[in-house]
Amino acid sequence: MPTSLRGHIDRLRQTSVTQHLPPEAHVKSRRRLRACHECDWVMALPPLSPGEEADCVRCGHDLVKRHAFPAQRSLALAISALVAMAAALAFPFIGFRAKGVGNEIEVAQTATQMLEHHQPIVAMMVLMSIIVLPALYLITVVYLQLSLTLPRRLPYSRTLARGLSHIAPWLMADVFIVGTMVALIKVAGLAEITLGVSFWAFIIYAVLLLATTLSLDQDWLWFSLAGEPLAPEGTRTGATAASQGLTGCHTCGLINRLDQHGHGRCRRCGEKLHARRPRSLQTTWALLLTAAVLYIPANVYPIMYTTSLGSAEPQTIIGGVIYLVSHGSWPVALVIFVASVIVPIGKLLALVWLCLVAPRAPNMRSVVRARLYRLTELIGRWSMVDVFVVSILVALIRAGALMSVDPGPASLAFGGVVIVTMLAAMSFDPRLLWDGDSKTHAPYTPTSHHPTDAIHHPAEDGEDTPPSMTRHTQDEQGSTS
Repeated sequence: MPTSLRGHIDRLRQTSVTQHLPPEAHVKSRRRLRACHECDWVMALPPLSPGEEADCVRCGHDLVKRHAFPAQRSLALAISALVAMAAALAFPFIGFRAKGVGNEIEVAQTATQMLEHHQPIVAMMVLMSIIVLPALYLITVVYLQLSLTLPRRLPYSRTLARGLSHIAPWLMADVFIVGTMVALIKVAGLAEITLGVSFWAFIIYAVLLLATTLSLDQDWLWFSLAGEPLAPEGTRTGATAASQGLTGCHTCGLINRLDQHGHGRCRRCGEKLHARRPRSLQTTWALLLTAAVLYIPANVYPIMYTTSLGSAEPQTIIGGVIYLVSHGSWPVALVIFVASVIVPIGKLLALVWLCLVAPRAPNMRSVVRARLYRLTELIGRWSMVDVFVVSILVALIRAGALMSVDPGPASLAFGGVVIVTMLAAMSFDPRLLWDGDSKTHAPYTPTSHHPTDAIHHPAEDGEDTPPSMTRHTQDEQGSTS
């Protein structure tokens, strides 16, 4: 066996590479400090075992989740997801047959057919959210995890790792599966449906993609890529970062000192830093107004036209819900109504209320407002279900005057509502909800027990003090962290 190959194999067998010890196993002489991304509270990370997570003691936000064998886990899941994606793109997805006429489509045709119907923006939304961005995300994960097993890091590792957090919110393969189910139920009563190999491969791909995103341990990843620089001298726990002229990096978590204008750049990952996002409220208000304007044509105009035996019938979002209810498909009608009506309106109202109370009501219950903000971030992308339903039906139902589906102008408007509201949630700085809170020193108290030791400690090297952060085990959470 060649010497170079034997050397690589020996390195892969080393405990430090195969087990990938967590940062706290390497950094024992000092505490690792973090500033919560949602409330700006400075805390010390506790030592974490696989299956445990650290939550902010003030607002309950999840800061760090530790996994066993993080590199192997993410690498295996990402490669498996890429293989499943290749199978989903290579084979037929779904087909239909009615009155001797049928059609069979592949996954990519859900986007290309929208191009043929002069809907390039909607086609781009579909293509980017279910194929392009997920592929970039998975390839980046594979690249980074392989980089960690080599003696020297591969080029652009930090740049690619920084991009992962920006891509993750736009991965919507799981939402596309729900849209596919809804489309199939709509067509089931009119034609015979066949499910191709790609359909099952896409379900596996969507599950593996979701598992890959959940498996990433960002804290461990950045420590392995770039180490753990010391927190700025004099950093105090039990206080906000902004009050000390500091901020926590939203990408890698490292605490950095800002200049006199409240700006800076992360010493570890290079991300631009601000005490608060510049013009956060103004940007959020502008995006919310844009979404509200788009929501009117999204509901007034047809989202698609259904042609049957030469007769074209326009169908709005509400009209589609009524159609499903009249045909006894109550569960599907409920899914569409919640995703396409309740969620967009609820998200708009929630963000409007948060923008109103952020600068004017510091004494209101900040924890409740923080939870509401997390909910708006979580549910926003699920409104894309209706856009995916239209793209699938347009590609699948193509039988001329006998039976066909064409996209309506509302599909573009509604897709715009979804994208703009997601951008509005991202532009809103949740730390504004805590600025000026009179209960600055009242930590968040979760239902499970957490350490109650004093949290006002200096952050000198060599200090061995109890962690000032809530730690949950897998058993306490009831699910794998």
